[in-house]
Amino acid sequence: MQEGKKITEIKNGDQKIIDDNQLSLKQALIPVLFLMLLLSYNIFFADGAWLGDYSNQFILLIGGTAAAVMGVFNKVPLKRMLDEVVENWKSVFVPIMILFLVGALAGTWLLSGIIPAMVYYGLQVLRPEIFLPASVIIAAIISIATGSSWTTSATVGIALVGIGNALGIPSGMIAGAVISGAYFGDKMSPLSDTTNLAPAMAGTKLF
Repeated sequence: MQEGKKITEIKNGDQKIIDDNQLSLKQALIPVLFLMLLLSYNIFFADGAWLGDYSNQFILLIGGTAAAVMGVFNKVPLKRMLDEVVENWKSVFVPIMILFLVGALAGTWLLSGIIPAMVYYGLQVLRPEIFLPASVIIAAIISIATGSSWTTSATVGIALVGIGNALGIPSGMIAGAVISGAYFGDKMSPLSDTTNLAPAMAGTKLF
């Protein structure tokens, strides 16, 4: 297929054959570079508030619009672009719903007193000398049991950060311990969606 070839419809009797288009590298990079330029300006020169409180989200929409304009310029059918959008949306629907549910769970735990109680009792048990290794182990166990690193980080992780801050441990080290344990447990859990998805796509068994 030649570079820069336009999409055309070739009629062969009652059939329509779509002659696909292959974008050049420059054309494919235009929306990406445009998006990077806008994000860089918003972050480094506008303090993240170029278009208001949700500047990055608006910039992502602008980047998507630029990609759509490039598609129209290359005569890509609108239906095809919408089909691709729907397919991509389907692939991220589950993670988005997990984020919504994790946020709701974290808020519920915080309002109901579960996280403050965990901080209180954690201070009675954990000592600074063993806190970071214990955080890794606790986060890993919870992730193995739930199959979700995000849930672990947003619930037990918040409690561990509170305990660590009370013990005088830097927040960055606490976050590293929690995230390390959470993702390790997630990958080891038979309940994890991504852990089951990877062998399914590879055509093999999990265990």
